Amino acid sequence: MIHTHYTEEDVKKGKVLPLMEDFYTIQGEGFHQGKASYFIRLGGCSVGCHWCDVKESWDASKFPLVSVEDIAKRTESFPAKIMVVTGGEPLEFNLAPLTTALKNKGLNTHLETSGAYPLTGNWDWICFSPKKFKEPLPEIFSVAHELKVIIYNKSDFEWAESFTSKVDKKCKFFLQPEWSKQNQMLPVIIDYIKNNPQWEISLQIHKYMNIP
Repeated sequence: MIHTHYTEEDVKKGKVLPLMEDFYTIQGEGFHQGKASYFIRLGGCSVGCHWCDVKESWDASKFPLVSVEDIAKRTESFPAKIMVVTGGEPLEFNLAPLTTALKNKGLNTHLETSGAYPLTGNWDWICFSPKKFKEPLPEIFSVAHELKVIIYNKSDFEWAESFTSKVDKKCKFFLQPEWSKQNQMLPVIIDYIKNNPQWEISLQIHKYMNIP
């Protein structure tokens, strides 16, 4: 479904994107947690994690198509330099025009992705969060700055380890409990990291602080 006057070609080229929401907040997860960040959440995802906390993002047709120039302009009234592009699965779209528009404003571009689609865009930081539901493409391994694996059950530890030898040696490793299993899995994650100190814990601190 195409909104207003935009065409399928505009979407394909990444000139316009389905914008679910954009907001200024604190990054709550991973390496950059605690930092003021502007989030750009795109609609559209076919990865289909059953525990996803933003399932309303999956259907891209529900959201207005917004030009990348307009998306970039909306960031101007906020002082932070970190722009986090997330979803959904943002790499279902060509993100090169968006990152160009953001970088033209002197902003830092951060991506959160499952790695299941070809990489587009110019990124200062790539958080690679693989999902069992759709296999990541090998091209993401060498460019990921951060490997963040969601732990839903004990079998996820072995699966997380399967990526450590594939990513760049400078990549940071994080294990994050799935929110609904927080009380159950956090003690297990703590013990695991004590025995495997190459990993760190990522907590969704924004949820503890009750901020968006």
